[in-house]
Amino acid sequence: MGGERGGRQRIPRPASARPGSPAPWARLEPAALSVMLQQVRDRCAALPEPEPAEVLVPGSRAAAVLIAVFEELGEARVILTKRTDSMPSHRGEIVFPGGKLHPGVDALPVDAALREAEEEIGLASDDVEVAAELDGIATFASRFTITPFVGLLPGRPRLVLNADEVERVFDVAIADLLADGTYREEQWEIGGREQAVSFFDLPGETVWGATARILTGFLAHLVADR
Repeated sequence: MGGERGGRQRIPRPASARPGSPAPWARLEPAALSVMLQQVRDRCAALPEPEPAEVLVPGSRAAAVLIAVFEELGEARVILTKRTDSMPSHRGEIVFPGGKLHPGVDALPVDAALREAEEEIGLASDDVEVAAELDGIATFASRFTITPFVGLLPGRPRLVLNADEVERVFDVAIADLLADGTYREEQWEIGGREQAVSFFDLPGETVWGATARILTGFLAHLVADR
């Protein structure tokens, strides 16, 4: 995984931030980091019932995201997008495809995740095998409760991004996300409580915030039996 790690995302790091815990998978041997699509499917099938998000701020809005995974050259890969700088929130951040639930349009959170993925990057919902719903998370600053879904794809998709919302779309091997030096954690005080904040330093980009928190939980599930 070449290139200088870390991007120019706007990260409102408090002065009191301090280093956090090591990655949940830090103990794994390098040979255990390689993950294939069938292993993702199997681990998703073994997940317990998801827990709904705890609402941190009254009036929080419901949203859903899609962790879209495909296999190439024997490695499972995750699709990520970079939001444009013209978006009203989370400008320039690395996120999963997804967005707010629209009443009257989305009967269920999964409907919103699939609809937004198609609108943002042209990912046809018919090509997505929804393998799992993960534990919900809540955000403090942006006031969302987010339901993540894992979607498996039959191969590398042909994507067409919505340039109004998405600056770029890219994918990264799960093995690279698990590799030494990619993940780090900091402890922040948010809303009067201590919060572990996850980061994934990729070549030219940094994944942090809600996306990194969801990604950390997903990866921890994948390697829990290793």
